[in-house]
Amino acid sequence: MPKSKLLSIKDLSISFVSNRKEQKVIHNISYELFKNEIVGIVGESGSGKSVSSLAIMGLLPKKISKITSGEIDFNTMFLKNYSNKEFENIRGKEIAMIFQEPMSSLNPSMTCGKQVVEILLKHTNLNNAKAKLETLSLFENVKLPDPETVFSKYPHELSGGQKQRVMIAMAIACKPKLLIADEPTTALDVTVQKEIILLLKSLQKAYKMSVLFISHDLSLISEIADRVLVMYKGEIVEQGETWSVFKNPQHIYTRALINSRPTLDKRLKFLPTISDYLNDTVSEEIVTKTQREKTQQKLYNSQPLLEIQNLEKTYFSKTGLFGKNNEFKAVDNVSFKLYEGETLGLVGESGCGKSTLGNAILQLDKATAGTIIYKGKDITHLSKKAVRALRKEIQIIFQDPYSSLNPRIPIGKAIMEPMKVHELFNNDEERKEKALEILDRVGLGAEYFNRYPHEFSGGQRQRIGIARTVALNPKLIICDESVSALDISVQAQVLNLLNELKDNFGFTYIFISHDLAVVKYMSDQLIVMNKGKIEEIGDADVIYNSPKKEYTKKLIDAIPRGL
Repeated sequence: MPKSKLLSIKDLSISFVSNRKEQKVIHNISYELFKNEIVGIVGESGSGKSVSSLAIMGLLPKKISKITSGEIDFNTMFLKNYSNKEFENIRGKEIAMIFQEPMSSLNPSMTCGKQVVEILLKHTNLNNAKAKLETLSLFENVKLPDPETVFSKYPHELSGGQKQRVMIAMAIACKPKLLIADEPTTALDVTVQKEIILLLKSLQKAYKMSVLFISHDLSLISEIADRVLVMYKGEIVEQGETWSVFKNPQHIYTRALINSRPTLDKRLKFLPTISDYLNDTVSEEIVTKTQREKTQQKLYNSQPLLEIQNLEKTYFSKTGLFGKNNEFKAVDNVSFKLYEGETLGLVGESGCGKSTLGNAILQLDKATAGTIIYKGKDITHLSKKAVRALRKEIQIIFQDPYSSLNPRIPIGKAIMEPMKVHELFNNDEERKEKALEILDRVGLGAEYFNRYPHEFSGGQRQRIGIARTVALNPKLIICDESVSALDISVQAQVLNLLNELKDNFGFTYIFISHDLAVVKYMSDQLIVMNKGKIEEIGDADVIYNSPKKEYTKKLIDAIPRGL
C-alpha cells in the first residue's frame, strides 16, 4: 500500500534582507514527509534546518525574511501565502513545535498547567475543568512525576528535562498531525536525552503523528528517524533511509558529520573536522594504550597540583516565615587528587554537583567543609586579595562565551583586560602584541582584533573565551560544559585546540560535561558524580570499558552510538 503524503516541500528558497541586500539562505530544497513517519534533518548551525522548519510554521521574521520561490503543501493546504490569522488556526492544532530551549518558550509568569490549558481552550471545545483533566493526563503521558504538583509549578521550579516534557505536552495537546522538534535534547543530560527520544517515539506511535526531528547529531538522529535529510549551506546534500545514509553515506559532508564525533572504541590523536574532510587532510593517527600508559606514569610520579579532601557544600533554604531550615548537600564528602598536565573528566546528571564543585575550587562559592590544597597550600580560607591573585592561576571556560564577553568591548581589548587586571607586561602595546599572538594560536588572525562578540559564530566565540583564559597563562583551567552547545565539527575543532594548548603550555584541565563520549576522549582520569557524591573514580578508559556501578552503566548505556 502506498504511503500517504502529509507534507511536501517543493523547490523552496528563502532569503534574508540586510542593509537592503538580499541573501539566499535556503536554495531550492525539496522533500516529502509521509503520515506516521519520523524524518530527521541534520546539519550544522547555519545550514538552514531551523529556518526551513519556521517557514512551515509561518514563523519567519516578516520584515527581514521572505520565501522567494517554491511551495509548502501541508495536508493539501498551500501554506506559502497563508496570513497570520490563517496560521493561528492551524498552529498548535494541526502543526506544533518543540523548541530547543524550553525556558525561553515557556511563559515564566504562568504556571505550567495553565499554559497547556490555554492551548486546549483555544483549539478545542473543552471547558476549564475538562481542559485541566486533559492537561493532567498529558503530563502523565509525557511521564512527568506527580502531574498535580507540576500543574501548579512555574517553569523555573522544574529541571531542564521536566521543562522539556512540559513543552512536549503542550505540543501534543491538540494531537497535531505534524510535530516539529527543533534540537529538543541539545542541552540535556545523556540519560534525559535518551528518555526524551524514547518518549517522542512512543508518543508518535500512540498519536500517529508525523515528526520532523532537527539535530546536529547524526548518531542521535539514527536512533529516532525513519529517513534522514542532510543539510549543508542551505541545501539538501543527501537524503534517504536512515540505515542507508548512516551505513553508506554518499556525500563527503555526511561522512564528516558521522566521523567528527569522538568514538568510544578508539582514541584519535586529532578529531577530524568538516574542513579536514573537504581538504582531504584527515589524520588516522591514534593514541595507543602503551603511549597513554607512558604519559600517565610520568604524570602520576609527581606531586599533585590540586588535592581535594572531604569537600562539602551545603545550601540552606527555609519554607515559610517560621519554617525550619532545610539543608541540601550539593557536594558531599568529595576527595580526589589532580596532577599537573592531567585532564580530569567530571561527569554526571544535572544537579549531581559537578559545577558546584568547580565553583568551590575557583573560590566563586565557598565550601562548607573540607580542604582544597593547591600547590601544597590550603586555599579554602583565603583573603579577597589572595583569591584575586589565585584567579591568575586557576581559570574557567564557560559554556556560553557570549554571556561572559562584554558586547560593547572588541575582543582584542577583552583579551587584554585580564592581563591589565593582573598587571602582566609593562604596557598596552606589549599586551596587544601578546593578545594578537594568542588570537593566532586559537585560529583567529589579527584582523579579528577590533571586532565585537556579536560578529562571531558560536565556535569562534568559544575560541575567544579560550584565548581570554590562556592570556593569563594559568596552571589549572576548569572547562564547564564548554563544548556542549557547539556543532559536532566545531566541537571537534575546540577539543583539538584544547589538547594542542595542553601539549604546548602544560595546562591542567578539569573537564565538566554531560557528554560522556567527549569526556572519555579528553580525560586521563574520570570522576562519576551522583547526588553530590563520587560514584566512581579511575582511569577513563577502564571505567568506560568495565563500569563497576549501576549508575555509571546507565550513563554509558545512554550514549547515542549510531547504527
